[in-house]
Order: sequence, then C-alpha cells, then structure tokens
Amino acid sequence: MSWVGSLPQEIRGGPYAVRAPLEAGEFRRAVGRFATGVTVLTTRDGDRHLGMTANSFVSVSLDPLLVLASIRRDAHFHAPLLAAGVWGVSVLAADMADASRHFSRRSRDRDQNGERGGEPSGARIDGWAHTLGPRTGVALLDGALSVFECRTVATHPGGDHTLVIGEVVYLDHGRDDVDPLLFYQGGYLAPPTPAPPTPRDGPSGR
Repeated sequence: MSWVGSLPQEIRGGPYAVRAPLEAGEFRRAVGRFATGVTVLTTRDGDRHLGMTANSFVSVSLDPLLVLASIRRDAHFHAPLLAAGVWGVSVLAADMADASRHFSRRSRDRDQNGERGGEPSGARIDGWAHTLGPRTGVALLDGALSVFECRTVATHPGGDHTLVIGEVVYLDHGRDDVDPLLFYQGGYLAPPTPAPPTPRDGPSGR
C-alpha cells in the first residue's frame, strides 16, 4: 500500500493533498540547509574500538537523561553498536574536521599488512588520541568539546535507519577554547572571522 493511501482523507484531498512522493535527492538538499554539529559515535566490538561520524544526534529528555542517534541500517557500525548496547559520543571541535572525515569513510578493517579482511565494521579508533570512558569502556576522542557515555535503552525502526535511544551514564565538558565543528549543505562551515577592531578616537584635548 502506498504511504499516501494511509493518510487521513482530509490530507489526501483538498488544497493540502499530497500528489506524489518526494524525491530523496530533493529531500536531502532541503534538510542539508539545517546546520548541525558533528559527532563521532564509538562502540566496542570485542577488543576493538570502532567509530562513525554522525550529525543525526539530539538530546531527548532531562529526566532521565536520554539522547538519540540515527544510524543507517547498512552502515558497518550498525550491528556492533546494537550488539554492544553501549556507545560513546564525542562532540567535535572546529579543529577536528580530519577526525570527522576519517570516521565517515565506510571501510573494512585492515590487517597489519594493509589488506582488507574480516566482516564490515566501523572505522578503527587506532591512531586517534582517545580515553576509555570510566563507565562503559568505550573510546572518547581527546580534544572533543564534550563527551558522553550511553547505554542503549530502546531502538526503533526509522525507514532505512535505526533510531537508537541511550541513557547518558557519564558526561564530561571538554574544551571551551574553540568553536564547534559545523556541517552545512554537504561541507564544513568555517568559524566566523572576528570583526576588525573599531578605530578609536585620538587622545582627548588635542
């Protein structure tokens, strides 16, 4: 059954009628105009620590402390995150764009010889400075603006994504000396350039 057919009659007809499904590309261009912060989500897969860049991250509740991350079902990170039941969030600073790019690549783990092998998973944390969280042991990136450790309390299907709701069991405020990394229309926004100082009047009494 078409999703249009499941809408109430007052929406299917009249001036607000839905006439045709919208195109995914058109939708992506429109939502890309909503600027977001950037995070790296992390989890454990046995003795490996994996990460994935995500900007679909929001706070949900203050009582209890809940957050939500939206994960593509075909992402390499999806299965390990659901299996582990614990995950970390590192909110990236403006000088961490390289980390964002690295963990956004959809790649397989490589062995010591650089060859591809094993089942698909998220990008390895190896080579990126990090600290293991005190509550769950997930990796949290050094230099992040803030970090969270989460325990999965619910998952919900959301089309080609899974909505993962986590209870925050630990958090830490990282840096306050730098702007956040922002993502807009498929690219990173540069921090605003400080305005030049306003010229002052000369000494009084001239």
